[in-house]
Amino acid sequence: AGLPGAAQAIPAVVLEAYQRAAAQLAVTDPTCRLRWQVLAGVGRIESGHARNGEVDASGRAGRIIGPVLDGRPGVAAIQDSDGGRYDDDTVWDHAVGPMQFLPGTWRSSGADGDGDGVADPHNMSDAALAAGGYLCAGDADLGTPMGLARALLRYNRSTAYVASVMRWIAAYDGEGAAPSTAVPGVPRPSGSAAPVPVIPGTATP
Repeated sequence: AGLPGAAQAIPAVVLEAYQRAAAQLAVTDPTCRLRWQVLAGVGRIESGHARNGEVDASGRAGRIIGPVLDGRPGVAAIQDSDGGRYDDDTVWDHAVGPMQFLPGTWRSSGADGDGDGVADPHNMSDAALAAGGYLCAGDADLGTPMGLARALLRYNRSTAYVASVMRWIAAYDGEGAAPSTAVPGVPRPSGSAAPVPVIPGTATP
């Protein structure tokens, strides 16, 4: 039947990463019922699908680094936790990669989605699988509207964020029009791993 209209705009290499991650989790965590459209909704908000498919042959995205988490008004203060390995900053942390993980969260939730033996938040396949695993944590069941909403709130504690992701999921399901408002390609920090205040836009699980 082909992809719904909105999904046709997802770069092929990025779409493949979402679909591969969902297929892997269908085997390792079938009760979660994660669909690729959920990862696509998150990826659309977090980085505009790795900045519209800026991914090399190995699946590595260009350096997508969120704003500095230095405690200025409206922004959490998170001191460097990775020695600048992922975010090029040895003083403060930034959310990183196409699914916008905090370096500290990547350390506990990172995944090797392409089987190369390395978990890299800047790799599209790795980031998609890690995001899926994070969404599926515990006894999450993303096959119900309530379960999906709860998982998305865990990814980013913002009801506006959840609503935006849900609209994109519906569009990728072919059940709704893609939102006409511009969505920032690299969102601002927030999420469950960052202290309050929470700013909608960046999932930092």
